[in-house]
Amino acid sequence: MLFHTWTFAIFLAIVLPVFFLLRKTRFWIAWLMLASYFFYGWWNPYYLSLVFYSTVMDYFLVTLMDRCPREGTKPAASGAVTCVTGNSGRDGSPNRPRTPRGGVPTVDVIGRVDVAGRLTRLRFDDRVLKHAFIVAAAAAVSLLALAFFGPTTLRPALIMLSVLVLLMALGALFSSRRIWLFISVFNNLALLLFFKYAGFLVQNINGLLAQAHLAAALPEPATLMPYGFTYLLPVGISFFTFQSLSYTIDFYLGNVPREKNFLRFATFVCFFPQLMAGPIERAKHLLPQFQKFPEIRLLNFTDGASLFLVGLFKKLALANYLACYVDRVYDNPSAFDAPALLMATFAFAWQIYFDFSGYTDMARGIAKVMGFNLILNFRNPYLATGIGEFWTRWHISLSSWFRDYVYIPLGGNRTGKLLTYRNLLITFAVSGIWHGASWTFLAWGLLHGAGVMITRELERSAFYSQRVPKAVKQVGVFLFVCFAWIFFRAASLPDALLIIRRIFTAPWHDPQMPALLLLMVGLIWLYEALYESGCRVYLQRAPVRVATAVFMILYLFLFSSGGGSFIYFQF
Repeated sequence: MLFHTWTFAIFLAIVLPVFFLLRKTRFWIAWLMLASYFFYGWWNPYYLSLVFYSTVMDYFLVTLMDRCPREGTKPAASGAVTCVTGNSGRDGSPNRPRTPRGGVPTVDVIGRVDVAGRLTRLRFDDRVLKHAFIVAAAAAVSLLALAFFGPTTLRPALIMLSVLVLLMALGALFSSRRIWLFISVFNNLALLLFFKYAGFLVQNINGLLAQAHLAAALPEPATLMPYGFTYLLPVGISFFTFQSLSYTIDFYLGNVPREKNFLRFATFVCFFPQLMAGPIERAKHLLPQFQKFPEIRLLNFTDGASLFLVGLFKKLALANYLACYVDRVYDNPSAFDAPALLMATFAFAWQIYFDFSGYTDMARGIAKVMGFNLILNFRNPYLATGIGEFWTRWHISLSSWFRDYVYIPLGGNRTGKLLTYRNLLITFAVSGIWHGASWTFLAWGLLHGAGVMITRELERSAFYSQRVPKAVKQVGVFLFVCFAWIFFRAASLPDALLIIRRIFTAPWHDPQMPALLLLMVGLIWLYEALYESGCRVYLQRAPVRVATAVFMILYLFLFSSGGGSFIYFQF
């Protein structure tokens, strides 16, 4: 269900009135959750089970994690595992290893787990963890039996699920928050790995086996799907899994409290405005907004409608128009000369910006109408004066996600220059492959990682910040970003290399690019530059905003091209 379709208009015309009618009841959050599930199920009702599964797993994993002691902060109840540190006990004496009933110590003075002792003394002081261990252990045995004696097509999935459930039993047995966190990470990444990357991995591994003249071959992922499911990439899976996973990690780190209300947490994971393509929200920002019904304010309606109109204009009037030229050139790059390939690359840079930022503007606008604030996801990225700064302006929610949960855990910039560069390269490589199962996306990520590494010291120098003109820096960053976009947009690595080669070697002829396209992009770039200057106060005045809104509405009615999905739906 796309934001710019009549189907969504009807959906919203039903959801919003009921949402506001329920404002004085406790059912508004349930209505919001049901509306979000219906919104996602409109694409494919079968794959609603993935959203629900991810939600239920992380909700209960955090619930069980909350019943375990924090490692190294306080002793666990008898029979549970604790990590001994140099903290003092209540009487001022140093903490010593706890000995459970039965006399078998569970850990020694340096925190090593006595596995044999724990398995021979199955005592639990926490009933919930005891029941979790019993249920998980029984389920693991049942799933393993079903895997070996049931349908062979389901065997890999059942074995993986039994391993997951066995880990849950261990988490309850050892009362370990780390095990619960590992299960959440493993579970969410396993969903991504299977649905997004399994086909890519199988294709490449089978290709290597064929080149080695080996008869072995991995089965296609489609053969592992249960009855009624077609193997395809679930829309938004990269977004809702990352959003749910961030809640688990933040709770483990002590950054957010546990959400006890399941409906509220489920709404956080599947909130329909940003479910399909972000922005990727954090629990500490969005969950508190679901604690009570938002205040009804006229400003929310006007600001939300304005945001939605801007996003709609970006998508229908700009992104779709640019796509006509970009698709014609990139679908057959060998048929076009250097100017056309160059202009198509510049056009794609703006197409993907208008397409993706248009979606997030519409998402933020819809949420704002209801009284909720989603985070800003784009901040005029093509005005960046450095490659590092570009990533503080482009897809901000994803960039900050990888910074907080990949780059910093790897060591960030605290481990010396060489390891800092390693951490940057790994983070950008992961960011690239997050966008899709293709070597082109990996190349795109590595290019940006290399660009940040090479220019990091230069951008911090006094010469660059004070002597190089701002416009020169902005043009330089834009040209580098456009060069990297070639790999992002090209159908394959050979096509990307062909485009680069033809840009520098093919003859120069008329690119046959519409002049209106150049004019509109130029005006948008100028508007963004003025908005970041002292002219912002004039652009924010009511007459200018009203005139701009009237122009966009008239243009949409008279000239816009309709239809077309959003680019980031494929990620």
